[in-house]
Parts: sequence; C-alpha cells; structure tokens
Amino acid sequence: IDFKGVNMVINYDLPTSAVEYIHRIGRTGRAGHTGKAVTFFTEDDKPLLRSIANVIQRAGCPVPDYIKHLPKLQSKQKKKLIKKPLKRESIRTTPECFLKKAKRKTKTIKGNIKEKEKVKEDKNVSKLQTVAKS
Repeated sequence: IDFKGVNMVINYDLPTSAVEYIHRIGRTGRAGHTGKAVTFFTEDDKPLLRSIANVIQRAGCPVPDYIKHLPKLQSKQKKKLIKKPLKRESIRTTPECFLKKAKRKTKTIKGNIKEKEKVKEDKNVSKLQTVAKS
C-alpha cells in the first residue's frame, strides 16, 4: 500500500530485523520525498538495536556511540526473536487524567440511568397502587 504524503513514521515497538525496519520507515521516503522516523525501544530491545543502527549509519544518519558498541546478536538468538518477538505491555497514547475523567463520566452516566429507571419503576408502582385502591 502506498500512502502519499507520509512525512513521519513512529514505531512504538522495535522491528525484529533491519529489513522490517527499512520496510516500516520506507513509507516516509517515497518518490524522492524525505521524512523522519522515530522508534521507541526498551532495555529488552538492545540485542536488536545494532543491526538497525548499522542500516541507519549506512544511510548517513547519526547513530549514538553506545548503540554502535552493543554486542552483536548471534544468529540463533536472532532466529528466536524473529519467531517469538518480545511481549510488550499495551501502549496508551491517551494521558491518564483523560482516562480517569472518561471513567468518572461513564460512572456518572450509568448512575443517572439507574436513577431514571428507579424513578420510572416507582411511578409504575404508585400507579398500580392507585389503580388497586380504586
């Protein structure tokens, strides 16, 4: 799929190979256009960083020294990571305060609905009692 006008790609998880990294960030550089790619990584991703850093460096982009000097990943480890990628916790881009506010709002709405249902039920009961007295 070719999306025109993509000028930035954000990777919330590190690709498991340099080829996959190139594929992902390639969305920004179509038809001679330039773009940026931001990739987030954790301590657990360090074994995968070096091969991607080499690709970045060959493209002429700066790479921090600490990444260049990370130990090389053994082919057995690489195959294992490709077959079974790292498990990650879910990532949320919505700030916690917004999530709490939405939860309170939902709780309030549910409470209001229950109140309305109870009022309706009370009215029906009083109508029945009025009819029964007549």
